[in-house]
Amino acid sequence: MNMTHYMELLAVNQPWNLIIFMAIPVILAETLAITELYLLFTRKFDGAVYYLNRFAGIAVGIYFIGIIYYIVTNAIIPITKAGEWRTMIDVIAVFTYVIAGLPLIWIALQELGLVNKSLDQMGRLKIHAICVALFLVFGHIAMIAGMADPSILGYKGAETHQMGGSKDYEHCDPAMHSQMMGDHQKMMNGNISSSPMPMGNQSHKH
Repeated sequence: MNMTHYMELLAVNQPWNLIIFMAIPVILAETLAITELYLLFTRKFDGAVYYLNRFAGIAVGIYFIGIIYYIVTNAIIPITKAGEWRTMIDVIAVFTYVIAGLPLIWIALQELGLVNKSLDQMGRLKIHAICVALFLVFGHIAMIAGMADPSILGYKGAETHQMGGSKDYEHCDPAMHSQMMGDHQKMMNGNISSSPMPMGNQSHKH
């Protein structure tokens, strides 16, 4: 099965790429979402949950700045220049992953007091909720497209080895193959006999 660049990124350098590009941002974003719900229902804008929400919002936003920079410079730009996108599925997977991080960056900017300064506490909380929803939508689109096989839209990847395939003989040396076939024919005609085991040729000296 062919993979998108998104899936390939998560599959290589295990388990570090999976932790860096999936586990850490998802854990921070889920923490942000859960604490967001708690604050919306309780309106308790103090205490441990509130500060955990602020920490998660700032941390995940700053974290995604680094991820987006890495993906743009090391994947999007070189792949585009080389024309190596694996159909529109590949493009959707990578770009929606990048887009998913933008709302979280906006949350971090808000928590740092750089945007939405005129909003009250409830106004900022609503912006939080909208941004988290956008992250979930684009993040899931990225995951679904990333796990899809780009050959669905006609991508032709490099040939892969098939388990249990019948083409193993292609890896044999041609001369050895010819010799084996010749010996087999001679045995069938009765011209050669099976040789004894090495121990059978040894004589014991008394």
